[in-house]
Parts: sequence; C-alpha cells; structure tokens
Amino acid sequence: MFSTILLICSLAFAESKELAVQICLDRAGFSCNTIDGHWGRKSQRALACYCAKRNIPVPATPEEAYDRLFADAEDLFRIEEVTQADVSSLTKIPTAPADKAKLTQMGYETILEMFAERGHTSPGALKRMNPGVDWTHVAVGTKLVIPSFPSIREELSVWPKGRPHAPKRPEAALVRVSLGKFEIAAFDAAGRQLALFPCSIAQNKAKLPPHGELKITGPIANPNYTYTPDFVPRGQKAAKHIFPAGPNCPVGVAWLGLNLPGYGIHGTPKPESIGSAESHGCFRLANWNAARLYALCKPGTKVLIEP
Repeated sequence: MFSTILLICSLAFAESKELAVQICLDRAGFSCNTIDGHWGRKSQRALACYCAKRNIPVPATPEEAYDRLFADAEDLFRIEEVTQADVSSLTKIPTAPADKAKLTQMGYETILEMFAERGHTSPGALKRMNPGVDWTHVAVGTKLVIPSFPSIREELSVWPKGRPHAPKRPEAALVRVSLGKFEIAAFDAAGRQLALFPCSIAQNKAKLPPHGELKITGPIANPNYTYTPDFVPRGQKAAKHIFPAGPNCPVGVAWLGLNLPGYGIHGTPKPESIGSAESHGCFRLANWNAARLYALCKPGTKVLIEP
C-alpha cells in the first residue's frame, strides 16, 4: 500500500502511481533514468524488460502495473534532513577550464541538485514533492521528501580503492550497448537480465565505436577528467587541464574504460540529457546508474556494441 509519505506527496503530485512504479522498477535495476511521475518511452521500456525477466504479461497502464505488481511496496520515500555538511560541500563551478582545474572537488552546486540526484529524480519532480520549499536558500535542518535509494557512495564502495571483492549485487557477465535504443543492459552468466539503463551516445556518427565485442579494462570510482579543447589555433599548443573528481565532473562519479582507446562508459552531471545523441563518443549514464553498473562489472567484463 502507499506509504504515509506517498499519501502526503500525492496531495501535490498527481502522478503518484506512475511515480511509485518508476521507483519500484529503478529499485529492481530497470531504470527510466530520472524519476518524475511522467510516464513515457523510457518508463514503458523499463516495465517491459522487468516483465520479460519474470515471464509475465506487461500491464496495459502504469496504474495497472502498480496495482498488480507493486501495491505491497513499502518505504518508497524517506524524509532526509539537510545537514551543515551538505551545505558546506556545495561548489560553485566556474566556466573557464583553468578555473575548474583549481577546484578541490566538482561538487553539487545546489541542494536541489544534490537531493534530486540522491532520489534519482528530476529537479522539477523534487520541487513538486516538496511544495513550499524556498530552493534559492535551503536552510540547514530543512526536511525534504525524496525517493529512497542507497547512496551513490554505497554503490561505489563495492570496490574499496578500486580493488574488486565480493559484490553486493549479482555479477554481470555481459553488458550490451544498443546504439539504436540508447540503452545499456547488463546480463548474468546465465543470460538473465540484471539491469537496464538509458544512455547517451556520440552525436557524430563517425565517433561511434564499431559494432562488436569489447571489454571493460579500467573501472574507476570518482575519476578526475583531463580536459583538452576541441579547437586549438594554428601554432598554439593545446592547454590541458585536469578537473577534480565529483558529481559535476564531466565523467561523473564512475568511469568504466573499454579496450578501445579513448572510449568508456561513465556518469554525467546532466542526467536530463540522457537518451539522446549528444556525447563526444563515450556512453553516458546518469550518475546513479553509472555507479550501479560499476558495482555490477569488473575488469574483463564483456561489452557488446550493437546497432
């Protein structure tokens, strides 16, 4: 049944059942990307894959999906208090690459951004879940309702200091990247689908990797990023800058390098951009999904690039 918090949210958030189904699917590993209560292609695809794994018919509507599959789900939301540590960690991200390189971390710029990512949700949806909050100045002690998920730090802690050990999640034997569907799916050794993540691919088709088999060679939690400008005037040397780690790092909170130089699967500070052809060549995931894929994989995990 709906939790008390969900009932409170539903007073100001009409898409309550759609929202609940998105949360339940995400918890099961089948992500619609940003949870927002708006049912669309990504949500329908996540539901279809969830049902296919269980060999059950796909419900006709999200309302039916909730009533038939997830009505007993509990603790979909939690109330989290804004702490002094949260406020102190906020970072103003400058525009100039040289100034970005001077930062100690590329942290969240606002409490809205921070808590939206914690809840795998969009800033707009988080605002609707928390009517009356002054988002221009969120004070320490403010209590916010967010969808309840493990923290990104917990997902990344599966491999302390980058050294694999027994994972909390099942281990992926195959990661399939579908260029046409803009999605990444993970499967275990028996061929059972473990997860589905919407992704972004290269806008320039010439930069897409060739179809075929690759493998993960270098999983890195909280990577930094080496910036090189796309254009350098003739006669000048490219100025490289190393941006520090953090959720607003261009490669997000996790990097899974592939055995194709310059290519990898990684997070992004802009989850709302996922699901389109916008990247420079790599495959981008929402930070929370990049962290979960990191937790599923290890060096040597097979990656299949498909049309």
